[in-house]
Amino acid sequence: MFASCQQKQAQTDELVPAPESFVRVSGQDLIQPDGSKLFIKGTNLGNWLNPEGYMFGFNKTNSGRFIDEMFCQMVGPDFVDEFWKQFKDNYITRKDVEFIASTGANTIRLPFHYKLFTEEDYMGLKANQDGFARVDSVVNWCRDNQLYLILDMHDAPGGQTGDNIDDSYGYPWLFESESSQQLFCNIWRKIADYYKNEPVILGYELINEPIAPYFADMEELNAKLEPLHKRAVKAIREVDNNHIILIGGSQWNGNFKPFKDARYDDKLMYTCHRYGGEPTKAAIQEIINFRDSVNLPMYMGEIGHNTDEWQAAFCKVMEENNIGYTFWPYKKKDGSCFMGIKAPENWEQIIAFSEAPRSTYKEIRDARPDQELMKKAMIDFIENSKCENCVPQVGYIRSLGLQIEE
Repeated sequence: MFASCQQKQAQTDELVPAPESFVRVSGQDLIQPDGSKLFIKGTNLGNWLNPEGYMFGFNKTNSGRFIDEMFCQMVGPDFVDEFWKQFKDNYITRKDVEFIASTGANTIRLPFHYKLFTEEDYMGLKANQDGFARVDSVVNWCRDNQLYLILDMHDAPGGQTGDNIDDSYGYPWLFESESSQQLFCNIWRKIADYYKNEPVILGYELINEPIAPYFADMEELNAKLEPLHKRAVKAIREVDNNHIILIGGSQWNGNFKPFKDARYDDKLMYTCHRYGGEPTKAAIQEIINFRDSVNLPMYMGEIGHNTDEWQAAFCKVMEENNIGYTFWPYKKKDGSCFMGIKAPENWEQIIAFSEAPRSTYKEIRDARPDQELMKKAMIDFIENSKCENCVPQVGYIRSLGLQIEE
């Protein structure tokens, strides 16, 4: 299924795969190269290439920028740069992908920050970002384990959401900035050109959860969403006509009313998210209605953070209504995920520092714990996050219709 493509630098020496080598859209279904239907089941590699505070146990320090700044205040920028490099090397590895495949999952969604494909300062690198190297690794691991991969731009230039999840400055500036929009399209074109002949990749998810519901001009922002999607799709199609493009609704991938021209490309599918509420068909009826009206696939890109019983009930509802799913997240501190990370010794002191007032230098000095102890705790967190040191959440995995031996 995945044998026909290598990385871009080797494409000149490889046969270009035929269009039928890629997952394709057929009405409301996804069809694999062998002609069988693909019903997505899997997970999200959240927190790896787009850190979020709560997955470390932090509350107020909840975005990638905030976490990086807090760490720098606590132990200094040079140590933090080295921490991030080791974090990226160890948080997700081949062993994690092999474990995911062993559960019977067939798809991984990979959230990433746009900065990984720029020369901006991010996660320990001041330039020469390693986005392609990181994604290449996952592509290879997925190929070896017969998994599909969805690339999800979780953090877009300028911010598409206006909250911590997009590492933004508190407003979806992407929709107000021509330079951010151009960078957004340029990055997607670069990614698509690089992976255009890679059938392991199921598709490109343009932006995650655009336009939070907090803003007075929400409806004006919503009206700008589909035009930006079309602009990015056009940029991708200049170099790649093989891959599906995934479109998420506004307001946490839940509002599809802004979309007036839903079939402007022949390889589109839509993606929704759901947290909380009753695990019933009624809870997603509007999403189903939209899916039926456009007659294109719908996929639940994020769902979870609930009881095993709730998750099992919602999985049944999604299967009955032909909506595949990737649960959020694969790994984080404690539970409600595939793999739980045990907090290392003294981690509670890092959490306390993250919550302490730090708006002045005096407050930083007064709140800072012992630096050497904190450095050790940070390294121990990386060690605990390795696949072999995590705690598989057996009930959680089984509630998703997947398998694991105790």
